[in-house]
Amino acid sequence: MVVKYGPAPLERLRQLLHAQHGLLRTADLAKHGLARAYLSVLEEQGEITPLSRGVYTASGALPDEMAHLQARFGRAIFSHETALALHDLTDRSPLAYSVTVPSGYNAASLKASGARVFFVRRDLHAVGEVRLPSPFGNPVSTYDLERTLVDVLRSRSRIDVQLVTEALKRYARHEAQDLHRLYRYAAQFRVETLVRQSIEVLL
Repeated sequence: MVVKYGPAPLERLRQLLHAQHGLLRTADLAKHGLARAYLSVLEEQGEITPLSRGVYTASGALPDEMAHLQARFGRAIFSHETALALHDLTDRSPLAYSVTVPSGYNAASLKASGARVFFVRRDLHAVGEVRLPSPFGNPVSTYDLERTLVDVLRSRSRIDVQLVTEALKRYARHEAQDLHRLYRYAAQFRVETLVRQSIEVLL
């Protein structure tokens, strides 16, 4: 009988670091049955660098700022201009990350990090939440196409009108559009008339 052994713990940790595009959280170790002490070994060897409490990045690598922000602020969901960019509904790179958090959330540290923060009722916070890859390839929480359109239309006074117009045009041509879902979200957020008027002239 041939006994096969898996990779040693440090090598498994390096593989995980590679698979997550240079980002590690202490919470990842528990999921993979690895002791936290191995993080200290990699840090002492100069292979990883702490970014914030419980979050590390591969030394010398460009940090995935989006994944890092969500690792620090788990309730923050990328939204508005940032969600438009993730869905390729705009060519503009956002100057600051836009995120949505539930009402009552203490966003002082989040705002201090440079994020643009929107608030929504707690029961609506997770409506349309999906996972998409960041520009570095790490999965991050954002909203689906339809929720993103509803958000930018609801917040149109705070967003460049040309950005909103271009997003609407791209959505009207998008092969994954779901008008039933769009109108359902619009009703939930009480902007059904606005959404219908904005999208139907383009269809």
